[in-house]
Amino acid sequence: MIQDNRSAVRKVLLITLLLNLFVMALKAVVGFVTGSLSLQADALHSVTDSANNVLGLIASRFSSPQPDRTHPYGHQKFEAVGALGIAAFLGIACFEILQGAIERIFQGLTPVKISAPELWLLLIVLGVNIFVTYYERHVGQRVGSPILIADARHTMSDVWVTITVLVGSVGIWQGQELNLPQLQWLDVILAFPVALLVFHSGWEVLKENVPWLVDEMAIAPEAIQSVALQVPGVINCHSIASRGILGRQVFIEMHMVVEAPDVETAHKITEDVEARLEKRFGPVRVLIHVEPPAYQSDQLTFDPGNSEKHH
Repeated sequence: MIQDNRSAVRKVLLITLLLNLFVMALKAVVGFVTGSLSLQADALHSVTDSANNVLGLIASRFSSPQPDRTHPYGHQKFEAVGALGIAAFLGIACFEILQGAIERIFQGLTPVKISAPELWLLLIVLGVNIFVTYYERHVGQRVGSPILIADARHTMSDVWVTITVLVGSVGIWQGQELNLPQLQWLDVILAFPVALLVFHSGWEVLKENVPWLVDEMAIAPEAIQSVALQVPGVINCHSIASRGILGRQVFIEMHMVVEAPDVETAHKITEDVEARLEKRFGPVRVLIHVEPPAYQSDQLTFDPGNSEKHH
């Protein structure tokens, strides 16, 4: 059975959008007041968080799993497209952070002035980011939403960014107290690992969603064959293909050799196979091509180097 999780996804995205706007405003204010490059970069990262939420809301609006005339396999790949948009935003944020750090190195340091109240504001920001990360990840895994899981990963990168910036800010604050102006370089130095964390998050999002968009195998054909052969009347199966995301929606196609005296019995066998595949890998949509007992093939799945042999 196809599950439509869009209402739950939209609710989470709306809540996190409001929280991300709050976080972005705090970072921007503190970054502007202190003149901290790493904080301004972190605020830029939070701009992408809010943009990602808006993008997710748009993608969720069009990502119905229910098939229709123009989209007989549903619309769920809109979510994967939205996740790729998140990866693009992360790439932009990475570039902006690196550009700002390099400019600061060659153009000279701008003094950063940080006080204790501003550090407390950063701790509040960190707490909000941690809450958003685990909230999105928990709901995303529960309802099987790649857009929520991808956005949770992005927000987790924001958590590490904020921790990094907070450590640097504490160092700069202590440099002011101890009259160590050399610690001002922490602001620029820490901008580079921030950029790397952002890039890593974008790469992880790409790795998870590109296979879905290019119809990479979802389930090993040997696993599908093993389930099918447990049903009485099934002699063998071959030309097995699968695509989709396990636990979200999988499409399976296969040829199955059955021992059946009539069409009704063959139909009953295929229904049993479909029920077992649904129980093991569901939700799934299964298409089975039935073949007579005399048919033979050693091509378990599609392999250009292994031509099908039959008689």
